[in-house]
Amino acid sequence: MKPDLFQAPDYYNLDDLLTEEHKLVRESARAWVKREVSPIIEEYAQRAEFPKQIIKGLGEIGGFGPYIPVEYGGAGLDQISYGLIMQEIERGDSGVRSTSSVQSSLVMYPIWKYGNEEQRMKYLPKLATGEFMGCFGLTEPDHGSDPGSMITNFKDMGDHYLLNGAKMWISNAPFADIAIVWAKNEEGRIHGLIVERGMEGFSTPETHNKWSLRASSTGELIFDNVKVPKENVLPNKSGLGAPLGCLDSARYGIAWGAIGAAMDCYDTALRYAKERIQFGKPIGGTQLQQKKLAEMITEITKAQLLTWRLGILRNEGKATTAQISMAKRNNVDMAINIAREARQMLGGMGITGEYSIMRHMMNLESVITYEGTHDIHLLITGMDVTGISAFK
Repeated sequence: MKPDLFQAPDYYNLDDLLTEEHKLVRESARAWVKREVSPIIEEYAQRAEFPKQIIKGLGEIGGFGPYIPVEYGGAGLDQISYGLIMQEIERGDSGVRSTSSVQSSLVMYPIWKYGNEEQRMKYLPKLATGEFMGCFGLTEPDHGSDPGSMITNFKDMGDHYLLNGAKMWISNAPFADIAIVWAKNEEGRIHGLIVERGMEGFSTPETHNKWSLRASSTGELIFDNVKVPKENVLPNKSGLGAPLGCLDSARYGIAWGAIGAAMDCYDTALRYAKERIQFGKPIGGTQLQQKKLAEMITEITKAQLLTWRLGILRNEGKATTAQISMAKRNNVDMAINIAREARQMLGGMGITGEYSIMRHMMNLESVITYEGTHDIHLLITGMDVTGISAFK
């Protein structure tokens, strides 16, 4: 087991833009990842298993709903703190960040924003500690980039609702205690429902044979005449804008998280380039390897500036969906390109589990697709700048 020697790059002294609280939150998360994630993650990825023993630690470092108010069990932190936590967790592994991100932005966020006080008090404190784990059901087997065409539905049966349908590619599904499920009522309006494990007709089969996010637990949500109490419907927002608002928060976290994966690949490649001797000198002394490293640190720095500014806009309530979309697309694309270049720099060693790069590269193949594909985010930006939708 190799020691975690990670040193975060900060080429433009961005730490000067952070508060002492921001840095304390980041260092706490970084130390936890070095201690609890790095030593075990390669083994769990090889086994395609999520390390459930880290759930309690994720809660302790603020990995679950850090921006949720204190009265509901959250840490009451700002959006930049949330981003920094996601950055540090994904530096460890994208799959672990997925677990954290889903719990924060796709489960706790809608209960906080769209739920009533009774729902907030019932679920949020337990979700904040990891006593309860949640998942988010939007994507369906035949409806991915077009969630408005979903067929999962619920009918009013008088004293309860009857839910039918299926969701696919759901992080945390196999072990989640609750699911925030988006379904259409009899008028075709989309609503969020809190579905609890143990409800008759609700099952969560696990997805196997993944080459990506192997240390993350992925599954399906199956609803076969599930009786959902009427008090489990989120009352304060409906329509497609409700789940898309959750995705804004999650995509923002991904924009920060992807920087963490890129940093880890860059740091690994830089250290290797200084130590690997070929033709009598370190490969870091060759022009082609310096070109790769110079481009990596440039792109990481640009992404850091982009997300910091976006965090300020989020804190001020000014960030638009299109701005968040741009950051998610840019930063994940940046990270996957750095992972590929770093993998080449390590040669054959780059494909082994002795280094983190190949695992990051495989994980990012999912991150570039989920919560809006690379191409869909390009079209969101295109629509924003032209005012013309290319979706229909």
